[in-house]
Amino acid sequence: MADPLTARLKLLIVETLRLEDVAPADIPDSEPLIGGGLSLDSIDALELVVRLEKEFGIKIASSEEARSALASVAGLAAYIRERADPTRLPS
Repeated sequence: MADPLTARLKLLIVETLRLEDVAPADIPDSEPLIGGGLSLDSIDALELVVRLEKEFGIKIASSEEARSALASVAGLAAYIRERADPTRLPS
């Protein structure tokens, strides 16, 4: 069974960045988000960070922290699980 947080993150990525030719299921869990197959840039990363902060009530304090958090969908899920209020995570 798919991880609900990972599935939610993939959907948020597609919605937030308006990736018209990408389905959430097409995003690999371990592929780099920045500089990977999605070709996300720093503006995309900023948009995504803002959405994640609102969605999960977390704070990504620096660009270095954002780069680390956005390493991959799996890495992002781990980052959010460590910092978010569990009531804001999908079940």
